Amino acid sequence: MYKVFVGFIFFSFLATATVPINSELNAVLDSFHQAAGEANEEKYLGLLAEDAIFLGTDSAERWNKSEFSAFVKPYFSQGKGWLYQPVKRHITPTQAGNIFFFDELLENKNYGLCRGSGLLINTENGWKILQYNLSIPVPNAIALQVVASIKGYRAATIKK
Repeated sequence: MYKVFVGFIFFSFLATATVPINSELNAVLDSFHQAAGEANEEKYLGLLAEDAIFLGTDSAERWNKSEFSAFVKPYFSQGKGWLYQPVKRHITPTQAGNIFFFDELLENKNYGLCRGSGLLINTENGWKILQYNLSIPVPNAIALQVVASIKGYRAATIKK
C-alpha cells in the first residue's frame, strides 16, 4: 500500500509540474498566431529561436529564421498578416526536458482547417519555437484527387 501511495504522490507531482509549463507553451504559440494576425513582425519573429526552421505549405517553403524574416517583412510592413485560430492543441514533453513537441489544428479564413506542428525549446530568453511546420490536412476520401491535381500542376509548371 505504501508503494501505491508514494507512486500516486510522485505521479501527481509530475502532472501538476507540467501544468505551468504547458500554460507557458500555450502562451508562446497563442502569441505567435496573434502576432501574425496583427502583422507584428518584431513580436512574431521574436518568438522563433535563433536557429529556427519554418516549413510552409508549399514543398519549396523551408526557411531558416533569416530567410523567413525576409519572406514575412514585405507582408507585415504593409500591415498584411495572417490569422490562424487554434482549435485543438497537444503538447508533449521529450526526455530532454527543455524541448517539447506540439501539434495543433488551426482555422484560417482562406485555407480552412490547417495543422501546425513543431518543437518548442527553453532558451536563455524563455520558450521559443525551434521548428514550425504548417500543413493542410487532406481528408483520405479525396487524397487521390488532391495528389492527381498536384502531379498535374507540377508537370505543367516544371520546366524540363
